Amino acid sequence: MFKRIALNYLRKWAKKDERKPLVLRGARQVGKTTLVRMFAEEFSNYIYLNLEEKENAALFAADYSFDDLLSGIFFKANVRQDNKRTLIFIDEIQNEPKAVQTLRFFYEKRPDIYVIAAGSLLESLMDRHISFPVGRVEYMALHPCTFVEFLSAIGEEMLAEKVEAVDVPQSLHSYALELFKKYMIIGGLPEVVANYAQHRDMVRLGGIFNALLSGYRDDVEKYASKPKEQDSIRYILNYGWTSAAHRIQFAKFTNSSFKSADVSNAFRTLEKTLLLELVYPLTSTALPILPDLKKSPKLLWLDTGLVNYVAGMQEELLFSTDSDELWNGDIAEHIVAQELLGATTTFGEKRMFWVRDARNSQAEVDFVIRHKSHLLPIEVKTGNNSKLRSLHQFMEDSKERIALRIWNGPMTSDVITRSNGCPFTLYNIPLYYAGQLERFLEGRHEDMQISSKE
Repeated sequence: MFKRIALNYLRKWAKKDERKPLVLRGARQVGKTTLVRMFAEEFSNYIYLNLEEKENAALFAADYSFDDLLSGIFFKANVRQDNKRTLIFIDEIQNEPKAVQTLRFFYEKRPDIYVIAAGSLLESLMDRHISFPVGRVEYMALHPCTFVEFLSAIGEEMLAEKVEAVDVPQSLHSYALELFKKYMIIGGLPEVVANYAQHRDMVRLGGIFNALLSGYRDDVEKYASKPKEQDSIRYILNYGWTSAAHRIQFAKFTNSSFKSADVSNAFRTLEKTLLLELVYPLTSTALPILPDLKKSPKLLWLDTGLVNYVAGMQEELLFSTDSDELWNGDIAEHIVAQELLGATTTFGEKRMFWVRDARNSQAEVDFVIRHKSHLLPIEVKTGNNSKLRSLHQFMEDSKERIALRIWNGPMTSDVITRSNGCPFTLYNIPLYYAGQLERFLEGRHEDMQISSKE
């Protein structure tokens, strides 16, 4: 199995003086269990408890004292309680609510033991049937593989390092872009990436995608109890993929006969499972961030590879000869959204986009990111600057000095003068750097400084 960047976060967590039990949060099949197994190689002792196994769940369900419970855990794992560095991983923790409450005692009584918890259906049950002890745990988000992880998986470690450092030589631009195209088609679900890395055969991936989709659909009854909501969820899981990176309306969603409220509730339920995200637009070009919940949201799914497979687009994308159409399309926007989210392990991070709050205005910027105290626009488009009308409109309303365009061309920049005479710099950034924007922006603080005259 290939290494995940999230391992670096786990190592930082392990070094904290005030370390709390860590709850791994993420959709099904993003590699939570595999990640912890890889991390466990750095410990003297590793205890894995899957609470789908009744014997393990029974340990936590009984009213044992914490010390007694701990003795039982070590005894069943055939591990001595000593001073050696020990990691305990409680998987499928949602199967026994008392196990969730036990995390507070690990924090209060045995902070020397490293504890991680996760569960495949955890997200759909949190805030309804499960409540974690406030202030006694911390959270980490795990997402599908990033482009850098994809490169490492297929043996392109040197290029992965160059991409991560935002330092790809111009002579390798076309090569990096071609590999990004493969990543855009395949997506980042770990099992899919690992299979492609081993066999280099996209046809083989169909069976894996089918199995993943079946698993998500089989969970419908666990996500929702009411038949009407279950039907709405099934409909979205069957037909909602073609709306990826589109703004949607709940009423008559993809020509369905469901009521707006039923579709809305179904989307909210699926959003809790982290299978998708409804992104509401901003109408302001400055902080604070206030999404307008009255406007229609943009639909972003967990993984672009799944979107391509269900929509039957993989072959079309693979053999596409119209590069401008490929890189200007919804799938390019969707994979950029995936890279933006994959760049963080902070749970609760949301993607953002912008629309102009004016009657009959069509201005819409693909994404907006927050960098320190700045709110910066991003357009995913090829072509010349004159085609970036919405981005120019954002900058007319904004005091920011930097705007970003993600495209299939090389790294370049243009200085553009606004109608008020104040300039801004438009950075044209290759698609394969979409997950490295924070690092790119770190070296450009002087460019962002706003003059007092503005």
